[in-house]
Amino acid sequence: MSLGAAEYRGTELHRLSFLQDRLHLDGTLLTALLALSIFGMAVLYSAFGEDIAQVQKQAVRLSVAFVALFALAQLPPATLRRMAPWIFAGGMILLVVVMARGVIGQGAQRWIDLGVVRFQPAELMKIALPVMVAWLFADSELPPRWTRIVIALGVILIPTALIALQPDLGTALLVAASGIFVVYLSGLRWRWIVSGIGAAFAAAPLLWFFVMHSYQKTRVLTFLNPESDPLGAGYHIIQSKIAIGSGGLFGKGWLNGTQAHLEFIPERHTDFVLAVVAEEFGLVGVAQLMAVYLFVVGRGLYIAANAQDNFCRLLAGSLSLTFFVYALVNAGMVSGLLPVVGLPLPLISFGGSSLVTIMAAFGILMAIHTHRRTWSS
Repeated sequence: MSLGAAEYRGTELHRLSFLQDRLHLDGTLLTALLALSIFGMAVLYSAFGEDIAQVQKQAVRLSVAFVALFALAQLPPATLRRMAPWIFAGGMILLVVVMARGVIGQGAQRWIDLGVVRFQPAELMKIALPVMVAWLFADSELPPRWTRIVIALGVILIPTALIALQPDLGTALLVAASGIFVVYLSGLRWRWIVSGIGAAFAAAPLLWFFVMHSYQKTRVLTFLNPESDPLGAGYHIIQSKIAIGSGGLFGKGWLNGTQAHLEFIPERHTDFVLAVVAEEFGLVGVAQLMAVYLFVVGRGLYIAANAQDNFCRLLAGSLSLTFFVYALVNAGMVSGLLPVVGLPLPLISFGGSSLVTIMAAFGILMAIHTHRRTWSS
């Protein structure tokens, strides 16, 4: 190796060391998140009809989200572990406050209005719940005893039910998944997994008749046959699939999506933004986007595999897999492979609360990765 190459390599290693040791940031993961965020703003510029003001709003929200990432990256995992019951209790209190005095919007009572901003406490549970379940398993041998599993399932069920009653089935399912992933990663035996799947199928009729609202049932029926109501309940998914198909292999080009610009795609800047990506960048663009998502998830699982203890391993694994479910469910509903449940495409869709939650989760991942030497010493 030449002297110049050695100096360059040394400089790069110094920068990586500075990111990890001083700022507690994982450069690899941070680069991928920045790439997704920049691409998201470009897509939103097109989805909003080249309205730069809306992109500037998203940029402000991204700035807040990255501040949350940086702040939580500085938090030692040992401190987070000690705070776990208090974080979960605070999230539960906020969910109860939402039920009693929450702001109603679009037929749902999901928000708390602080005057300056409105936020969804359910978003906090996407982090608080896996933190709490990981705390339950932190000092126990793995796989855990059935009594510990039953307690964990109870902890998962209560906030999930409160969020479903708002009603917000999509967020409720995602919150439940974040806790169940911790249980699964703890080494859950296959007989428990099979029994759980069987119980879920057995409970489906009860959910249909006693829990699900009429609009949620309509979404399921529309998923099975969207053409039954092409100008009503099936309009969203039909127009989304038209946009995806019209993009072809390479797409129509950035800012050239007719389905989006002529406003045929409903919610094109939020839940159905992937249809805009497919129309303008085609199958190749969507595949590249999904590849970046998989890279982010893979990096998260790598951090989980190299974490210092059970608490960190279970929490990092759950946060990574929950992010995967975010992207998977959104892609499935936009393409008609899953019912519409109202989940945004992470880091691409226009939004605030979910964006901050996602970045906060990645801040925790970076803290787990970069504080290993500090904790072990």
